[in-house]
Amino acid sequence: QVQLVESGGGLVQAGGSLRLSCVASGRSSSSGGMGWFRQAPGKEREFVAAIDWSGRGTTYAASVKGRFTISRDNAKNTVSLQMSTLKPEDTAKYYCAAGGGYGGPQANPDQYPYWGQGTQVTVSS
Repeated sequence: QVQLVESGGGLVQAGGSLRLSCVASGRSSSSGGMGWFRQAPGKEREFVAAIDWSGRGTTYAASVKGRFTISRDNAKNTVSLQMSTLKPEDTAKYYCAAGGGYGGPQANPDQYPYWGQGTQVTVSS
């Protein structure tokens, strides 16, 4: 089992920045590919960004490309999401996911067996 704990969410004005972090613990806590997903009220969960096990491969949703950056530190078992130029439509609960194998970064949530509880991000206009 791998446990994931997200932090760094909050309330920010449009145009501002936030940095989300996710710490993994438990068995094999470096745990392959990792990703961030988000879910707004009344909407389906959507992919945000993913990073492969090495940290060298990343992929982003079109809606966040150029504004968000995903990174990881395998020595600290963490994955981070730096979010800049935030928009009200970025408001959602953000979830960290892990266990995405040892291939390329995975945008499909079905590839991740481990999920955190989420951290709320609210962007005011």
